[in-house]
Order: sequence, then C-alpha cells, then structure tokens
Amino acid sequence: MIFSNEKNNMKVEIWADFACPFCYIGKRRFEQALSRLPFRDHVQVVYRSFELDPHAPKQVPYDVYDMLSKKFGMSRQQAITGNENLKSQAAAVGLEFHFEGLVLTNTFDAHRLRHYAKQHGKDLVISELLYRAYFNENKNVSDYDTLADLATEAGLNREDTLTMLFGTQFSELVRKEEADSRILGITGVPFYYIDRKFALSGAQSEEMFLSALQEAWNEQNRDDVSSSSENCVDGTCYIK
Repeated sequence: MIFSNEKNNMKVEIWADFACPFCYIGKRRFEQALSRLPFRDHVQVVYRSFELDPHAPKQVPYDVYDMLSKKFGMSRQQAITGNENLKSQAAAVGLEFHFEGLVLTNTFDAHRLRHYAKQHGKDLVISELLYRAYFNENKNVSDYDTLADLATEAGLNREDTLTMLFGTQFSELVRKEEADSRILGITGVPFYYIDRKFALSGAQSEEMFLSALQEAWNEQNRDDVSSSSENCVDGTCYIK
C-alpha cells in the first residue's frame, strides 16, 4: 500500500498477536475490505504488538486442545469442536488452519522480528509469513532458525536477522506498544484504531470493516470532525 504526505491520508493501527486465530482471520477480512475502497492507496496500515500470554514458555508440553480445556474449563471434545468452527471461518477467507500440529510457544521474538522487518519496509510481508507459519505450517515462531528462514523469505538478510534475534534489539519497542495498548484500554485482540478516532474490536465482517473505513474517511474529509465510535463484538481473543 502507498502512503504519501498528503492531508487526506488515514492511519489504521492494528494490535494483534501471531498466536491469535481471530487476528489472522480479521487480517484477511480487513485486507479484503480495504481492497474494495477507492482511497486504499491513502491508507497506512501499522501493526502493533500484543501478546495474549506474555509469560508463555517457548516449549509447551501439551497441545492446543488441552490448553483450551484448561483455560476455559471445557472438555477436550468441546475444544476440538470450537477449533473446527474456526477452521471453517478461516477457510471462508482463503486460509487453512492446522490445529492438530500447532506449536504453542511464546511470540515475543516474533514481534521483535516484525519491528526489525519494519525497519526494512517488510513488516506487512513478515506479518503474513508469521501467521502462515504458525497456523498453516505448524512452525515454532519462537525458534530463531525458523524466524531467520521467514526473514530470508521476506527478502531480509539471514545472518543480520540472527544477530538481531540473539541480541535485545526492539525489545523495548515491543514492550512500549504493549504498554500503549493498556493505556488505551485494549484488553483483547484484534483491535483496530483508525486515526485514533474510530475503533473496532474483534474479527469483524468484511462489510463492517468496509463501513468503518468509509465512515472514517468521510469524517476525515469533512470540515467539522467531532465524532468517534466503537463497535465491539464476539470474535476477540482476550489477554490472560
């Protein structure tokens, strides 16, 4: 997407986590809505860091169904049924989820990688690759070699990426964005903030995204800008 310095530009900030299925589904619905708008080249999309579980270990000795059973007090079969529903939602927007081999892990370094990629103009590319790696390819997105492979696929230098990962670069930026989310009262993702005026929470429908983006654009291009709105529905992943 192109973003210039003209007055009539719009900024959409998206707080999300790479381990959040609704974030990936919402991402695709948002992109489909944006592609239908005539002013799409004037929309800047910025991803912000949010960890569903900042204390998650890198190695988890159980699968996603046991995790959901423990977290939400449901049976394993209920967890399986719920994820089958998520698979259907994902398939409706062209995504393929493989929950059976999902590698539960910590996503902090994946967020650091996104910041590193942003420095090279590749943040949107690496974000898509990270979601695909986690939900479709069952890769460990905390493993440095895996992250370096994804960086290489995005056009970044593998050795430079590994040097960054083995250091502490961008750690403060990840924590700052997470702190910003708390200041803004964001407790679940995905969360979309349009010009810090219009807010949407959850994996909204394509039509809802379309309506919100159009309304924000119309509002921005009127002389009297005074209103804001928020629309929160189901389909949100909440922080632990």
